[in-house]
Amino acid sequence: MTQTPETQSASLIKEFAPRRSFLADFQRWEWLLVLLIVVVIVANTRLSPHFLDARNISRTSSDFMELGLMMLPMAFIIITTASVDLSVASNLGMCASFMGWLFMHGVNIWVAALAALALGTLAGFLNGNLVARLKLSPLVVTLGTYAFYRGVAYVLLGDQAARGYPKAFTYIGQGRIPGTLIPFSVALFVVLAIIFGLILHRTIFGRYTFSIGNNENATLYSGVPVARVKIILFTVSGFMAALAGLVLAARFGSTRPDIGTGLELAVITAAVLGGVDINGGRGTIVGTVLSLLLIGLMRFGMGLLNIQGQVQGIVIGLLLILSILLPNIAQQISSARGVRINWRSALISLGILAVFVLFFLFFFWSRAPVIAGG
Repeated sequence: MTQTPETQSASLIKEFAPRRSFLADFQRWEWLLVLLIVVVIVANTRLSPHFLDARNISRTSSDFMELGLMMLPMAFIIITTASVDLSVASNLGMCASFMGWLFMHGVNIWVAALAALALGTLAGFLNGNLVARLKLSPLVVTLGTYAFYRGVAYVLLGDQAARGYPKAFTYIGQGRIPGTLIPFSVALFVVLAIIFGLILHRTIFGRYTFSIGNNENATLYSGVPVARVKIILFTVSGFMAALAGLVLAARFGSTRPDIGTGLELAVITAAVLGGVDINGGRGTIVGTVLSLLLIGLMRFGMGLLNIQGQVQGIVIGLLLILSILLPNIAQQISSARGVRINWRSALISLGILAVFVLFFLFFFWSRAPVIAGG
């Protein structure tokens, strides 16, 4: 049986993939994320008696599912293109506004929701074609559509808000799985995370993703349809942004044109914190899910301690810097092996770590008291 070039390249990628030792598996970034999650849980449990309350956890977990939905395809895009899709939050706002605009004009909510999903998918397809066919920078393309899609949202709704959605629709953002405290949006995210994880780590398409990120030219010459892969990724990113818009609108029970503003940076932060290499070619869905859990638990704990949102953003930003810094330090040390270590870089890195630790101690000692009964 004759193999196609695509099948041959996939077989070579699978056959010559590097093997990891059992010990190396425990040195992965994901295990550090697990350790950080445990530390956050233990610390917040001691600081607030309300942290482990099941209803509180159930309520706060749904607040981050829109980030999670957009984060899944973002991981693929970063791995493949060594760039990001800056338009995801604007696409979210445009699709949610389009659905709200249709609903305000008498269209059935489910028909309006399907139309919004189609619009988001089309927007992602446009991004993909501009990147893959015209060879434009993903950063530049999505920066342009970032403004364009948000502008469409304001054209559709202006200064109005679409509201009055039926209860059957708001269930996807506010409802829980019957008989449990698990929000429907969390269950939806878990199912999609498993699907995306299997695609990335267990399919030929996932191998193409890593191969393009490591060496796009070599992958192209081996017969892999690089342009098609990129178009698919950006199209899926558009669909997931639209889906996140529906979930967010359902959770709020209304839609304004500024809905989801600023979420694109949170999505990128979650992906990079999860170990997705910003230079492309490396990352896991498990890591991104763990990073989302870590960010969610940290924000929930700081919220219980009455920490302002701006301070929460500073802490998450410093954590992101730390996530980029530590692997670089470890890589320099592990690759030294007889080669002289760049002590200047090491000292700068340690200095930044010291600043991080000092800020955390200051934050800990100067925090506001827990709101009684909050």
